[in-house]
Amino acid sequence: MVPIEHHLHSTYSLPLVLLSIAVAVFSAYVSLTISSRLRYAARVSRIRCVLAGALSLGLGIWAMHFIGMLAFHMETPVTYHIGIVIASIVPAVIASGFAFYMVSRPSSRPRNLVISALFISIGIVSMHYVGMEAMQMNAVLSYDPFLWVLSALVAFIASLVGLYLLFSLPDVSRFHWRKLVSSLLIGLAVAGMHYIGMSAAVFTPVANVSEFTGQSMDNTLLAYWIAGSVMTLFWLIIISIRNEKLLEAQSKESETKFQSVIESANDAIIVADAERRIVQWNKGAERLFGHLATDVLGHSITLIMPERFQEAHERGMKRYHETREANVIGRTVELVGLRKDGTEFPLEMSLGTWETEKGLFFSSIIRDISERKRVEAQINDLVYLDPLTGLPNRRLFSDRLDALLGQTHRNTFALFYIDLDNFKVINDRFGHSVGDQFLKQVTTRIESILGKHDTLARLGGDEFIILSPETTSNLGAHRAQELVNVLHPPFELEHEELFTGASIGISLHPSDGETAEELIKNADIAMYRAKADGKNGYQFFTDELNESVSRRSNLSIALRKGIGRGEFSVHYQPQIHLESGEIIGVEALVRWNHPELGIISPGEFIPIAEETGTIHRLGEFVLNEACRQNKAWQDAGISPFRVAVNISAVQFAQKDLPEVVSRALDASRLDAKYLELELTESVIQSADRAIETMHELVALGVHLSIDDFGTGYSSLSYLKLFPIDTLKIDQHFTKNIETDTKDAALVKTIIRMAHELDLNVIAEGVETEHQVAFLKAESCNQAQGYYYNRPLPADEIESFFHQVKSVSHP
Repeated sequence: MVPIEHHLHSTYSLPLVLLSIAVAVFSAYVSLTISSRLRYAARVSRIRCVLAGALSLGLGIWAMHFIGMLAFHMETPVTYHIGIVIASIVPAVIASGFAFYMVSRPSSRPRNLVISALFISIGIVSMHYVGMEAMQMNAVLSYDPFLWVLSALVAFIASLVGLYLLFSLPDVSRFHWRKLVSSLLIGLAVAGMHYIGMSAAVFTPVANVSEFTGQSMDNTLLAYWIAGSVMTLFWLIIISIRNEKLLEAQSKESETKFQSVIESANDAIIVADAERRIVQWNKGAERLFGHLATDVLGHSITLIMPERFQEAHERGMKRYHETREANVIGRTVELVGLRKDGTEFPLEMSLGTWETEKGLFFSSIIRDISERKRVEAQINDLVYLDPLTGLPNRRLFSDRLDALLGQTHRNTFALFYIDLDNFKVINDRFGHSVGDQFLKQVTTRIESILGKHDTLARLGGDEFIILSPETTSNLGAHRAQELVNVLHPPFELEHEELFTGASIGISLHPSDGETAEELIKNADIAMYRAKADGKNGYQFFTDELNESVSRRSNLSIALRKGIGRGEFSVHYQPQIHLESGEIIGVEALVRWNHPELGIISPGEFIPIAEETGTIHRLGEFVLNEACRQNKAWQDAGISPFRVAVNISAVQFAQKDLPEVVSRALDASRLDAKYLELELTESVIQSADRAIETMHELVALGVHLSIDDFGTGYSSLSYLKLFPIDTLKIDQHFTKNIETDTKDAALVKTIIRMAHELDLNVIAEGVETEHQVAFLKAESCNQAQGYYYNRPLPADEIESFFHQVKSVSHP
């Protein structure tokens, strides 16, 4: 074909032009209505929506194009190639489908928006220029490059703006001006691109008339095609409206059910929108926070948050809106809530989020966990705190000690292992209730001298331990002496004065151990040495103490076995009347001959027996043996005299002591007046109870004496209350009367005071003639000690008795 050197002129039918634009807008509106469900529909429904939207927009673009072609008139007849006409539908539908797929994605990021607009514009442009190629006429079609590019650009920009409006729609389930504007812009994009593209087309007639091959379509058939497309659009919109009504009905039903569920829930259920405005507030929330729903709806959810947490909440929400990622979504977290009255409480919150046509929403299911926290705190206290004193227990103390040992730098710190003196006596004599109150008062006193970084823990019973950071040996000695001093004054409980002391063992880190086990063990070892050295003092750990502790442990085990094996015996030290020189009694003293260790000093095993409780069996053995032996001497013809048996404070605290004594007298058939019980001054720990027990013993007919007078918790007022017969002057004073004027003065005072109270006086530890002379000069009644004889086995006492009798009665 030879082109003619002029262009064909064309005109447009205005009604058809307006109709083409209306069809484009209409198809866009239908498509947007269908696609508005995309992001919120289930997977199968989403696929249907994408296909329906792609078909409606694709057909709309195609229908608009060919209505526009019908509005276009040229000087030459025009028909259309059926195959190309059909093919022109494909790019429009595919591009529209991809665009709606992008819209259906959960996030509407700018990149997705641009890609969607690009594909819609490609579909519009492709459909238009493919459709132009379907024209069959005696003319050559060419394009103005500028207008061609402009048509594509217009299609892209209009599509981008339209989709932006679609993405930002707050509610597309109903008619909304933004959806209408989006439809207009997309429709104008299609129409604008079409008519600019038509303007870009240049039709040049040819000289030779051509015969067109293949099937062609005239304007009438094309009109039918267009009518079919429009009818399809109507069908799609009818389906869309029907589905929308169905969805609205289902939505209302679901909302009613949802409302019923949340209102009947005991937990607080709160729903907030993307701006954190409260849109749902159930009865549970009203009960929990104190706000009525009418007072909080539309307000920020931060009103239930303490102010100090609101800034962190703002940061978290900002991060979530930027990334759509949050650590708390889908999890249960514990937070602090704020009630209307300003009180705070612990809460447990499960946070969820969902997105609908109305936007993003956050749901919170909130439960008050105050009671659970209280129970957890109680359990924690049971696990980590001593229930009596509230102090850290062994577990918590070990955790803190391990934490201090785990620090990278080598810390210097001290452990003070504290054991209360005489606590067993107090507990047995007064009962556990008074013992508990006593421990609480001890705790208060110790806490009064602690530093703010010290940890005081109760390990059990009467044992406490202190962890004192940054403590050297000098500071440790000072702190230990403070502990001794603070526990020295009497404790007042139930109108009684109770006395105690503290035996304290000290271990230092790192010199005395690198591990918690070593440090605690070594402090314990040092504590036992302090107790063995006379109690009420302190002792630092040394390597030499290990051997003594090992021996102590072995003796503790051997004690229990030795009583049953007959390893113990009783020796008797004579008591002499100073004026006549006659034996007026003997003191029974226990001796232990261990088969491997040999003779063990009472000063070593008696404290162990008291601490382990073996003293009860041992004391009863001595009492029974002394009564039996005294009766045996009498049966052998020896003039009757009293046998004195020591009763320790631990034994005296036995509630059945009078019964134990009575059984011993009955078993031996010894007259009670020939038995004397020597009590230590520590029985004053419970004066009223002690007096009661003493009277029960006196009622049996036995004599009572106070042993080691002047060395314990002496209180002169008790001497007139106790039904005692004798005071025994401690050997510490007796042995120094020759060299220490103060001790001599004390002995004189005790003797005179005893005589004024009509009490008998006996001096212990008499070793020299000068001491005997001094005691005689001061009118002391009796004496005992190595000056007269050492403690003797029972079979030697009879010989000694006859010897003394012959000397005193020549």
